[in-house]
Amino acid sequence: KDIARALSKKGASVILCGTRQNILDEIANDLNGSVSIICENLKNIENFSKALEKINLNVDILINNAGITQDNLILRMNEKQWSDVIKINLDSNYYFIKSLLPNMLSNRYGKIVGISSVVATTGNPGQSNYVASKSGMIGFYKSIAQEVAKRNINVNIVSPGFIKTPMTEKLNDNQKKELLSKIPMQKFGQPSDVAN
Repeated sequence: KDIARALSKKGASVILCGTRQNILDEIANDLNGSVSIICENLKNIENFSKALEKINLNVDILINNAGITQDNLILRMNEKQWSDVIKINLDSNYYFIKSLLPNMLSNRYGKIVGISSVVATTGNPGQSNYVASKSGMIGFYKSIAQEVAKRNINVNIVSPGFIKTPMTEKLNDNQKKELLSKIPMQKFGQPSDVAN
């Protein structure tokens, strides 16, 4: 929401992509200017194709921030928990970049930003699937950056620490206390910190 708000304030036409129509509508109503909505579940290629058909492929800025968690210790993690997190958090980056990059290359301009996580480099118990997806993004983005930099396309990764979002609100008080003890400022970040 805060990323969309920041781009909208700068005059961008925004395309919101997500799985919950009511939340997308709420965000769209909060924005000024041109806003489009794509409500699709990105777990499978058919839904990716449907979503991409609705997007004007002449996109200047792509923010890949799709992310889910399905935490479990590796010995208890089932294949669905693993594959769902990898599909949403990592594979979606591949499909969107591969689909939208050709026009950026033709225009010799583009910005691609992926939202990873601090745990991509530190690891986190019970989150091997999430950590694998977020660290995979780092290597993927570094490689893409080297492929397209000469065509005036910036490719960057933002790896926030713990941000106050619905995802982190699922943590219990003990988990929050332990996480806060590792943060020098002793507070969670805000979504606006990432958007800025």
